[in-house]
Amino acid sequence: MKKWRWLLGMGTLLAWGAAIAQVKDMPGGPRVNQLNLHEGVTPIAHDIMWIHWMMLIICAIIFVGVFGVMFYSIIYHRKSRGHVAAKFHEHLGIEVAWTIIPFLIVIGMALPATRTVVAMKDTSSADLTVKVTGYQWKWGYEYIDGPAQGVKFLSNLATPRAQIENKEPKGEFYLMEVDKPLVVPVDKKVRIVLTSTDVIHSWMVPEFGVKQDAMPGFLRDTWFRADKVGSYRGQCAELCGKDHAFMPIVVDVVSQADYDKWAADQKKLLASAADDPTKDMTKDQMMARGEKVYAANCVACHQANGKGLPGTFPALDGGPIVMGPQKDQILTELNGHPGTAMAAFRDVLNDVELASVITYTRHAWGNEGKGKDPVVQPSAVTALR
Repeated sequence: MKKWRWLLGMGTLLAWGAAIAQVKDMPGGPRVNQLNLHEGVTPIAHDIMWIHWMMLIICAIIFVGVFGVMFYSIIYHRKSRGHVAAKFHEHLGIEVAWTIIPFLIVIGMALPATRTVVAMKDTSSADLTVKVTGYQWKWGYEYIDGPAQGVKFLSNLATPRAQIENKEPKGEFYLMEVDKPLVVPVDKKVRIVLTSTDVIHSWMVPEFGVKQDAMPGFLRDTWFRADKVGSYRGQCAELCGKDHAFMPIVVDVVSQADYDKWAADQKKLLASAADDPTKDMTKDQMMARGEKVYAANCVACHQANGKGLPGTFPALDGGPIVMGPQKDQILTELNGHPGTAMAAFRDVLNDVELASVITYTRHAWGNEGKGKDPVVQPSAVTALR
């Protein structure tokens, strides 16, 4: 019996070893067995790394010095060797030394650290400003100036649910991939203005040396200047709810020429996809559009089957809101539901998107033909804003 247990244990260890061996460093993200900070691709990240090692070395020297003297005294000046403790009231030299030396050490550590902290907060003279809004559980990006001024989009987790539910193998960028990354030019100072619509989130990209909280009702800012083209990954670093782990950040740093081309393409897409809230749409059009909006914004809470999570997120399949008058559901989508995790979507989705997703929930699953006013037109949403 012991032999079989031993073999089983060895088999488990070998399996774990094989699994670990297959894991590789994630480009722009965490590395296998990473113990140190990220090297970074911004001046701030480089300064953080230098200060980290400077302070670590100073602390190590102090540790070795203090404990070395202490253990030397304990071993070689113990009573059993006949040593007698010295008796004196005060010693001017010692008192000056243990005051001046620590003071100089603290100043030596504080000056470069303060300089870096001040630089972190200096968001002036930015080449580009992007407003970043935290939602449960996605990021919204809006370009305030520059070639992409007016471009805005939501950035959602792109990892398939099948991987999360262990129904298929994990991908290379598991939980660290998005459908739409933030795109910025290389060697440009990018100012990030942060806020949130629901709870506190935190925008963190280790390779940039950036971590700043996004707080409801407040605007806070930070900045970075990436000196290397590439994709860099981070995550929400604040415990923001059930799907906190599913809120990654991806920033694509590209050349200025590629950024200008991307900005022009995005503006063309926005112009061609502009929704007209005064135009009535057919049920089929609303259902097709609503299914996409639901998958991007609602499925994390209410589930793909509309069953929700009992005790946390209500079911939409047969739920009272989707079965009731359309006005109540429109107001819920626009303003959220106080006291619950239901967020307001008035600034996230336009009137066409809101009307289509409401129509979808009123026809999907087992709701077909059961609720009141099943087809909601964009004009109905506009009237209640």
